Amino acid sequence: MKKVLLLLLLCLITILIAYFFLTKEKVVGNTIILGQSSVQSGTTGKIGRELTSGANAYFSYINENGGVFNRKIQLETMDNFYEPEYSRTNTQYLIKEKNVFAMFGEFGTPTSLEALAVAKEYDVPFLVPFTGAQFLRQSDQSLVINLRNSYYSETEALVTYLISQYKSKKFAVFYQNDSYGKSGYQGVKKALEKFDLKIVSQGSYRRNTLSYRNALNQIKKTNPDAIIMIGSYKAGASFIKSARREGLTNTKFCNISFVGTTSLVNALEKKTQNVLFSQVVPNPWDIQNIAIKEYQEIYSKYYPNEPFSFVSLEGFLSAKLIVKGLEKTGQELTRKRFLKAFEQLDKNSLEGFTINFSQEQRQVFDKVFILDFDKNKFRLLKEVTIR
Repeated sequence: MKKVLLLLLLCLITILIAYFFLTKEKVVGNTIILGQSSVQSGTTGKIGRELTSGANAYFSYINENGGVFNRKIQLETMDNFYEPEYSRTNTQYLIKEKNVFAMFGEFGTPTSLEALAVAKEYDVPFLVPFTGAQFLRQSDQSLVINLRNSYYSETEALVTYLISQYKSKKFAVFYQNDSYGKSGYQGVKKALEKFDLKIVSQGSYRRNTLSYRNALNQIKKTNPDAIIMIGSYKAGASFIKSARREGLTNTKFCNISFVGTTSLVNALEKKTQNVLFSQVVPNPWDIQNIAIKEYQEIYSKYYPNEPFSFVSLEGFLSAKLIVKGLEKTGQELTRKRFLKAFEQLDKNSLEGFTINFSQEQRQVFDKVFILDFDKNKFRLLKEVTIR
């Protein structure tokens, strides 16, 4: 009798374990819940809110039109204050308590490092993080789907453009002193090595602060031709204003996409002489692109009082990419089938863009756009393809 009871108990445990893994893989009910740990307050809160609103605009549009196979998409957003420890606890809560199907739109490099570790622990997809960090683009990151190009590609595009267009030779780097800034710094270093050049000076500041003074003192001594800036828009704007006052009037100030391009322009009060930008999505005012036209129409409907921006466009396109993946997966939605679906997407699935994604190259876009802001509008200077 005891043997029979023990056998029944073992069978029950086996069934419960199997049920747990099956339900963990599948969507429960008619809602696909995505979890987002993104900055919503503080010095970079504006950028995080733009990213979230761009995504929510597209998800709202899809939900209003029947969802994906009659399933609605729900984005649960928590503020990570752009700090790694909050990102870790947010991710744990969203996965364990909210039972999210996947993590979406993690904001930042140091925060993504922590969040991805948690996602891996629970085998949860890590979708379209708002960072160009190199570690997310390695072939062994099977849970990661990247939309944007990398910081290495952005810095290479900027360095190459400055050398070819302005014959720049003296490059300095102003960077945020964390994994984000260091990733960009390494990108500049690698790009300059291709031209047998070295960084002439450098300076950093602490994340979520405006402590740029020491960095400026170090950099201005070398009077660089160009400063590649790997930081946030408030710190960047303060640095540029002070640098100009202290004599760096001919220096090019070059910012990568994470800065929040439109926010930096506004923080500079549109005084953007000698300021350049690299971007990973095209100009959000270029309605000749069918995807940009769709973005403007849908974003205006759900956020009529919010201006267009590169960041909200990226959030919008990120959401659209995820919807395309869900549609490709089909009615039988599991995490494994969903992740595999991205490798099967047609190259023209995102109208207006070409998708280049594979098991080895876990990144959809390979373009970098070099722009400036002139006569009250963004102007495309160069479009390059770098992977």
